[in-house]
Amino acid sequence: MFSARAKLALFVADVFASVPRKDQRAKGDCYLRGLMLDGRRKSIQPMAERLPDGNEQNLQQFVNQSPWDPVPVRRRIAERMVPQVGPDAWAVDDVSLPKDGKMSVAVARQYCGALGKRANCQVAVSVHAVSDTASCPLQWRLFAPQEWADDPVRRRKTQIPQEVGHREKWRLALDSIDELAGWGFLPPVLVADAGYGQNADFRDGLDGRGIGYVVAVRSDVTAHPHDAQPSAPAWSGNGRKPQPLYRDKPSPVAVLAAGQGRQAFTEVTWRGGSRGPMRSRFLALRVRPAGVRARRLAQAAATAEHGQWDGVLPEATLLVEWPADAEAPTDYWLSNLPDGTPLAELVRLAKIRWRVEHDYRELKHGLGLDHFEGRSWTGWHHHVTLVTAAHAFLTEQRLAPKADTPDSPSTRSSTPSRTC
Repeated sequence: MFSARAKLALFVADVFASVPRKDQRAKGDCYLRGLMLDGRRKSIQPMAERLPDGNEQNLQQFVNQSPWDPVPVRRRIAERMVPQVGPDAWAVDDVSLPKDGKMSVAVARQYCGALGKRANCQVAVSVHAVSDTASCPLQWRLFAPQEWADDPVRRRKTQIPQEVGHREKWRLALDSIDELAGWGFLPPVLVADAGYGQNADFRDGLDGRGIGYVVAVRSDVTAHPHDAQPSAPAWSGNGRKPQPLYRDKPSPVAVLAAGQGRQAFTEVTWRGGSRGPMRSRFLALRVRPAGVRARRLAQAAATAEHGQWDGVLPEATLLVEWPADAEAPTDYWLSNLPDGTPLAELVRLAKIRWRVEHDYRELKHGLGLDHFEGRSWTGWHHHVTLVTAAHAFLTEQRLAPKADTPDSPSTRSSTPSRTC
């Protein structure tokens, strides 16, 4: 029978095989044990004090100064975890990490979801493999606000690579997806909240990569009914030919949905919850998402492929939730999945994002994602990679069969970390 400590040693030997030095891998093992042990703070000093072999100076050097590359470690974590999670989707999201002062890498006064207001924080974009029963982060990108792109002093002090500048969060998400694709991983479907789904460029980027999605949008996103057709006025023969246009203005999706009437919605159960089945009422409509940016993207794509555009906006599915006790629809999603995708499947995918919040709670409250006190770009990425590794190890233990064999570690202990 393997002890939890032995299981962790085998995990570290595999996941950190790319780290060249044996003593560095040993520090990785020590750091992961520190993250998983009980204790309110998971910064280096208190972890070193709790560990029998903890050495604060060695751990500081390993995380903040050591040149080991975190990317191969994250790749190996993905290679282990994707088959085990068996994801139904990948979820894109971002997490805010409150900070004091101005010198922690990429910190700025910006919206902080952890506090529900604008505050001093770092923001990281993450991609997770998710199913109804398990999930795991696969990739991270630290968001660098514009002020950091223009501040050579802070960039130098925090060791931000020269090629890293300000890049919008939706672009960072696509960058992460592209890197994962380079490792041989593609999402079965991608899900995201309205911070990403609202963005026509993000949806277009997924379309261009051939990635199916179910992404949340706000109620004010506009669309035409699917059967609306653009038309062009008769040409007089002088000047440019008139462009085909939709003669009626697009409507907010809230108006399109409410216009169907409550009776058009169907009750769907998508999973079991702690208080019983999770169910609500839903409707799927075929629409043509509108707006200036959506129109320009459609025109550019059609012109590039056919040399001209007929004015027709691409179709999508609008998924709407109208709970039985609500006076109006409450939630909206857009999807590019094939027409005819079952309503229950659309709902299940739209709702599967709850796993990301589960990950963030464990990463932050249990494993100290937001407890890192270093300031450098290198240190931040090392810490996040180590936290991801700890999360992956615990997820493996939860997924392992109950029978205790050399190939199937036991999960009888719900908190294997405490014996590490």
